Amino acid sequence: MIFKNKYNNYELHPYTEIKGYNDHAWEDYDSVISKLKQNIGEKESAVVCFDLYPGVNKEEIIALARKLKPDILIDMEELAKSEEVLNREFRDFITDDRVFGIMCHKRLEDFFDFEKMAAARQQLSIQKKGLVVIAGVGAGLLREGDITVYCDITRWEVQLRYREGMPNWHCTNYDAPNLEKYKRGFFIEWRLADRYKKERFESFDYILETEEKGNPKLITGEAFRAGLKELSRRPFRLEPYFDPGVWGGHWMKEHFNLDKEKENFAWSFDGVPEENAINLAFGEVKVKLPAIDLVFYCPKDLLGERVYGRFGTEFPIRFDLLDTMGGGNLSLQVHPMMEYIQDAFGMHYTQDESYYLLDTDEDEDTYVYLGVKKGVDKDAMARDLREAEIGKIQFPAETYINEIPVKKHDHILIPAGTIHCSGKNTMVLEISATPYIFTFKLWDWGRVGLDGIPRPTHVDHGLKNIQWERDTDWIYNEIVHQEQILEEREGMKLERTGLHNQEFINTFRYTFTVPVSVKMEDSVQMMNLVEGESASIESVDGTFQPFEVHYAETVIVPASVGEYRIVPGNGMCMMIIAAIRK
Repeated sequence: MIFKNKYNNYELHPYTEIKGYNDHAWEDYDSVISKLKQNIGEKESAVVCFDLYPGVNKEEIIALARKLKPDILIDMEELAKSEEVLNREFRDFITDDRVFGIMCHKRLEDFFDFEKMAAARQQLSIQKKGLVVIAGVGAGLLREGDITVYCDITRWEVQLRYREGMPNWHCTNYDAPNLEKYKRGFFIEWRLADRYKKERFESFDYILETEEKGNPKLITGEAFRAGLKELSRRPFRLEPYFDPGVWGGHWMKEHFNLDKEKENFAWSFDGVPEENAINLAFGEVKVKLPAIDLVFYCPKDLLGERVYGRFGTEFPIRFDLLDTMGGGNLSLQVHPMMEYIQDAFGMHYTQDESYYLLDTDEDEDTYVYLGVKKGVDKDAMARDLREAEIGKIQFPAETYINEIPVKKHDHILIPAGTIHCSGKNTMVLEISATPYIFTFKLWDWGRVGLDGIPRPTHVDHGLKNIQWERDTDWIYNEIVHQEQILEEREGMKLERTGLHNQEFINTFRYTFTVPVSVKMEDSVQMMNLVEGESASIESVDGTFQPFEVHYAETVIVPASVGEYRIVPGNGMCMMIIAAIRK
């Protein structure tokens, strides 16, 4: 397979320089310990809290804390309820399903034993002098620290550690399947830890980045908050990550200069603040932080008043890449309707989505599976799905599901309830709402996962959500080739490409050889340069420096920017922009 338009300028580790705080950052153990000792100074008594996000290596933090030579060191995990008790209390949220739990509404305090916490507080009240260190998840629940060091980590790094054998917090499930660990993290641990973190941003004296074992990076809380505020007022990128899959292809490997030794890459998440990182540079020290911190701390500036009013501190738009170039079909799937996802899983909104065809193999017939065929026998299809799920038959997808031919720059709209699947030899930019794990796989072409275990299907859930009236006629009338030209003049064409009127995201595509102005209408925007070597996002009033975007890179423009210009590089460019519709 020969790939065209290989610009080879995709940035894998984008960062934003935060000026004025070069002396607020330290790297490596010796520097971190020296700074903390300096802060403690000659105080007669002091309490230092090392507060951890679940997934941070507690032993590494305690080893660091011991170098401060505390008189008392309290491990918060010793104050937690037993694993058995927690499993019982959180059973309804964990569920027996391999993939899906229920969003947990509890608080981090519910992890801890009341009597153990009371005894520890009594111990602290007696200790009038000396250095006390409290370390672990929820350290601030025991006592507010004179110095609080929040030890942060991205969710992607947490997932990588799960794969290497790390258990969930306060669990012994070292050998549990990754799906099981991820489920407990997604539905329980991260929800409780996020609620706790959001309430305490102003109290953090320091942030400790813990992504790389043995190489901690420390910044002051002041620098941390200033960095987030800076990002909320200018365009920025998240750090992408890439993962292989059973259907993965080779397009990203070639275009993004990824590891050629890897068999394939299936996914790239480059626009999912819940899981991606932001990189902030304070002088020579580059710090990697969870992008969700920005959403939590600066929601109004980032999202816009009206979007914040609707979604709160949730980032509602997601961009990711799906690579089947030289690979296979995605799983045949459907996403839950709004009422279903609320009732069954406790989510606020559902996973509407779309496929933007960033590229296709010009030498092959390329297509997506979309909607049921006209006149389909619903009962027969349901029977065949159930028999395929237990391995009795190979599901005859071509009998029941439309195969829609697609080419580069087509935009296929997929409101929840529409059965769908991208075919092989496509490079898809998936533009969707953020609840990204709620996919009911109906048929996975008889494959097993990379771990050798059949990937889970959810036919029962899926059959309750397939909208059977979305047949061939409906598909072509409503969600295929729905582009509308809104404006056209010399050097510029503006089109609305989606999404469907049942989806809350609007998408616009600019094709341009001259600068274009964009007004944001009080909504955060996420965009991708889907054609052209590069373009520049520029402030109309000089608020921020020009921001260069390269081919296939995803960029976030905060709502606070208000208005900006996009200036093309060499030749024609195309930019797809997503925003929340009014």
